[in-house]
Amino acid sequence: MARLAQLRLSMSVAIFLVAVIFFVFLVVLMYLFRLPLIFAFLGTLLFILIEYLIGPFIVRSSTRLRYLRHGEHPWLESTVGELAQMSEIPTPKLAIVPDPTPNAFVFGRTTRGATLAVHEGLLKQLNKGEVRGVIGHELGHIRHKDFLVMTVLSAIPLLAYLIARLSFRAAWFTNGGKRKKGGGIPLRLLLIAAAAVSYVIYFVTLLCVMRLSRLREHYADAYSAYVTGEPRQLESALTKITYGLSLSPNPPHGARTLYIGDPALAKQEYRGLLQRREEYDLDRDGVLDERELELAMEREAKSRWTTVNTLFATHPPTYQRVLLLREIGREMESGKYASDRIYTRI
Repeated sequence: MARLAQLRLSMSVAIFLVAVIFFVFLVVLMYLFRLPLIFAFLGTLLFILIEYLIGPFIVRSSTRLRYLRHGEHPWLESTVGELAQMSEIPTPKLAIVPDPTPNAFVFGRTTRGATLAVHEGLLKQLNKGEVRGVIGHELGHIRHKDFLVMTVLSAIPLLAYLIARLSFRAAWFTNGGKRKKGGGIPLRLLLIAAAAVSYVIYFVTLLCVMRLSRLREHYADAYSAYVTGEPRQLESALTKITYGLSLSPNPPHGARTLYIGDPALAKQEYRGLLQRREEYDLDRDGVLDERELELAMEREAKSRWTTVNTLFATHPPTYQRVLLLREIGREMESGKYASDRIYTRI
């Protein structure tokens, strides 16, 4: 599959950059506090290991998902089984999340032990063709193994953030005295410096992780178009997902990088479109409904407009994803599309 190697290279580069940046960060912290570097190194490895081991448990408990019993949802089970077989990957375990918003995600420690979780809202608000497109997208993440990389990488910015918060809190409560061994820098200043450096590392590593997160969504979209043969279905699904998530009153979930759609980004995109509702609000009722939003996305795809700052976004803007799927669809219609061209449009 042409250009899949580029995703793997991007994942490798992201891992390398984040690891190097975080290692330099640890060296600086250990120098400031005159501590052996091995302690920080072992502590980081332990933190990542714990995050990797308990991550699936946290996702299960926080989303309140329920695993499907065999035969409970025949169409969903057969569709996932069929697409997994076409993708040459183990069929993931299936779960339903009692959430009215349209969304889906995969998680797990291994490809063989992966879980595909679908929101109740997705099954109710999307038709079968659109749900099939979403399933193809999620199986793309499993095939690319990017969900495993994201689980590990996401732990690094989180650790830097925790160190920053703890350092600031410690600086607030410390008496500000100097080091015990003559002179030296006051402890409060050391803690503030450590916190400041930690915040910088948090933002830098988060930028790396978010960039990879956005890239992998494009690859999963392209894979869905290939494995289902119907990019238009995923295009329609993404529009409905964006609309549904934009209406959700709940705050974004902490693990939103796992989802096919990010509620925070959906709300931003919808607000941006509302600013030009005179152009998109066809029935002049002051609200962009699902169909009007779909038409707006089509125009946004053609104009390449963007007002959303995507540097810290977990997902690409919906119009970019729509544009990619449109290009793939046109190539399919031309008869030039083949398995060796799945990712050439990314």
